Amino acid sequence: MPKGKHHELDMTQGPILPSLIRFCVPLVLSSILQLLYNAADVAVVGQFAGSESLAAVGSTGSLINLLTNLFIGLSLGGNVVIAHAHGAGDNKAVSRATHTTIALALVSGVLVMILGLIASRPMLQLMGSPDDVIDLASLYMRIYFIGMPFNMLYNFGAGVLRAMGDTRRPLIYLTIAGAVNVLLNLVLVIVFHMGVAGVAIATVVSQVLSAAFVMMYLMRTEEFIRVDLKKLTLDKTYIKEILRIGLPAGIQSTVFNISNVTIQSTINAQGSIVMAGNAAAGNLEGFVYVAMNAVAQGTLTFSSTNRGARNYSRVKRVLWVTLGAALVAGVTIGLLFLLLGETLLGIYNSDPDVIYWGMVRMTMILPTYFLCGLMDVAGSQMRGMGFSMLPMIVSLSGACAFRLIWIFTVYAAHPTMEILYASYPISWALTFFAHIACYMIWGRKKLHQMEASLSA
Repeated sequence: MPKGKHHELDMTQGPILPSLIRFCVPLVLSSILQLLYNAADVAVVGQFAGSESLAAVGSTGSLINLLTNLFIGLSLGGNVVIAHAHGAGDNKAVSRATHTTIALALVSGVLVMILGLIASRPMLQLMGSPDDVIDLASLYMRIYFIGMPFNMLYNFGAGVLRAMGDTRRPLIYLTIAGAVNVLLNLVLVIVFHMGVAGVAIATVVSQVLSAAFVMMYLMRTEEFIRVDLKKLTLDKTYIKEILRIGLPAGIQSTVFNISNVTIQSTINAQGSIVMAGNAAAGNLEGFVYVAMNAVAQGTLTFSSTNRGARNYSRVKRVLWVTLGAALVAGVTIGLLFLLLGETLLGIYNSDPDVIYWGMVRMTMILPTYFLCGLMDVAGSQMRGMGFSMLPMIVSLSGACAFRLIWIFTVYAAHPTMEILYASYPISWALTFFAHIACYMIWGRKKLHQMEASLSA
């Protein structure tokens, strides 16, 4: 048995739910550790550097996502291409796609770093970041983007491992990097009084570590995903396929965040206290989202792998199993976090006003957060089946465009935070039902055609 083979998961045989759980649990824990990077940043500055620093770090999330999600989407394209080749048993294609994916990660990381260093402050100004926040937020983002090449290497490299069914190693790597991040946060902020600069430096160091661990494994493994630096290339065949799948997903995430940036700009106009409460609540919501997002990534990988293996009946079953898993996870964890809301918000900041505004957001979002998971699973199923443009168009129309229209119509007529936050669950529901309609009309038709060609 090749080294590391026991970490792989056979996604083409056996009951789907147990395999999905084995795939998702390490991924959930890995995602939680990634969230702890930002949570540690937010909590430490909130407790030891004040509300302005909390608002500064917390308010950068939507802007960072806006600048990075286009390239993170490309990593999904790499995941689909490698998983499809793996399912088809084409080991040469797995190797070529892996080398192309890692080369693309390096190019993406450098581009995002340059973009972030140049655009951070101007975009914060466009978002209406308050005078008592913008300098701190700009400093945090400039340092954060220095680590972007390592961030991309980790995300693309972890995507390669997930395509092979291995979600355990990324968990191990992030456990170590996350511990270093938290320790450095405490030392740099409490001992050296470095504020937002300290938490940004800690995050960059942790990103360097996680990227180093992934690359060390990929360069030493005996499997077909082994990376030889001399063989890194942007192979036209695989770049084209990665872009076909990943670019629409990246564009969707980028444009999606335009609506989030617009919402964040609206929140910024309410002052640093509302910003701080929103930042803390949004950070907590991230911990609820990771379980549903893991199921969505499982949907993508299981669907593309079984499509490569020509196991089309199993592709159909994947959707319904994963929708059920996302529903259970979203409802259970969402209501639990809402019940513990004030206590959890108090970890970030003890100011009663900050906690109040945090609870306003959580009360509107968490009971319906499962809809976000259903939306992501349905879109991932379509991408795993090889569709690229359709899920992008649906998501941009149902979520991004709807939210922008909501802000300039309904919210403009009734400018309360509750009305603003209501745009989230409504857009999730609309987009989910649109994805399901597309699957029933075009997705099932494509599966029937592939089954017919197989039997012929």
